[in-house]
Amino acid sequence: MPRRYPAPVRDPRVERWATSGAMALTGLPDLPLGPPEALVEGIEQLARPFPGLDGPALLGERAALMGLWRRGATSCGGSCRLLAAADGFLAVNLPRAEDMESVPAWLELDDVPASAPATWAALAGEVARRSADELVARGTLLGLPVVRVGEAASRPALSRVPLGAAPARPLEGAVVVDLSALWAGPLCGDLLARRGARVVKVESTARPDGARRGPAAFFDLLNGAKRSVALDFGDVAGRRALCHLVQRADVVIEASRPRALEQLGIRAADCVGGGGPQVWVSITGYGRSGEGAGRVAFGDDAAAAAGLVVRHDGAPLFCADAVADPLTGLTAAGACIEALGRGGRWLLDVSMAGVAAGLAGPTLAVEPGIEPATPRARRPAGPAPASGADTAQVLAELGYAG
Repeated sequence: MPRRYPAPVRDPRVERWATSGAMALTGLPDLPLGPPEALVEGIEQLARPFPGLDGPALLGERAALMGLWRRGATSCGGSCRLLAAADGFLAVNLPRAEDMESVPAWLELDDVPASAPATWAALAGEVARRSADELVARGTLLGLPVVRVGEAASRPALSRVPLGAAPARPLEGAVVVDLSALWAGPLCGDLLARRGARVVKVESTARPDGARRGPAAFFDLLNGAKRSVALDFGDVAGRRALCHLVQRADVVIEASRPRALEQLGIRAADCVGGGGPQVWVSITGYGRSGEGAGRVAFGDDAAAAAGLVVRHDGAPLFCADAVADPLTGLTAAGACIEALGRGGRWLLDVSMAGVAAGLAGPTLAVEPGIEPATPRARRPAGPAPASGADTAQVLAELGYAG
């Protein structure tokens, strides 16, 4: 009689990773990889305040709407690369035109090819012969999102700064002023809106949210449940209106370096402590204070700095698509709901690298037979309003007399 062997036990975390669509965005083009061991359970815990939300599937929403796929040591979006330096690995992110233009100054070279593919090839050769710490230091001085892989592995995810007393209140009906852009902050605002908050997206007329230049479907997903206010931050009347909105809000979400708002006359701690918004959600790459405060960060490089990568043959590869962005948006939204329910006045300092660091770990193996599902996205609440479509109405509702 043939001997029977028990079927191998599959790791439910890897199966969940595969069915969520995130595995399709992780690993080499011909080899999907499993998640860091803490990630799946961690993101499912973060999603608990939002009934019906598929936490791991959030990681694939942008990719689903933009047709992105896994590319190994190149990010799904294409702007970030994991490169070997002489003494470690770097994540180099060049998402803006000015970042690419800064490469010659960063590497102290007179002649760098003008085309992006040639620039990347030259850059990889230069990085390979230089010290990672030297490259990071020079990149930081130039405002480039350049990091050593794992350098921020001990960053805290969230600091709660108490700033006074206030009664607990529900999220439903709360006025949320969302000053953020791109992905993490807008996702936070979207999740709060879907839980019943009245969210107002506020943009500068001179510099609207850069995500408006991307696929409309992704912008709608993050902003379709909000109203839109656009103000001229360079004008005295515009700044006055902005300060009024901030003071009348129950919650403020922003993802700026502190000095950017201070130049507009807005100081988070003073606003909250002085009887303005009850909760201030501040999203930064590495925290508002201490080492790393003020550094530029995007989702791919912040995750790499935190060590939230997967590894194959000892080399780091990207884990999902700009993974620190959706993780941070989810973390910030949950922390905001908790702060309102607890009562008191709070400044929530949410670090993208810190959030990612708490979910890093060794890469889980993928058992034979597990195939990645295609990434998917939630349905938007509706089309996002045009920039400034609700300015007059919102200002009137919140008592702004000009």
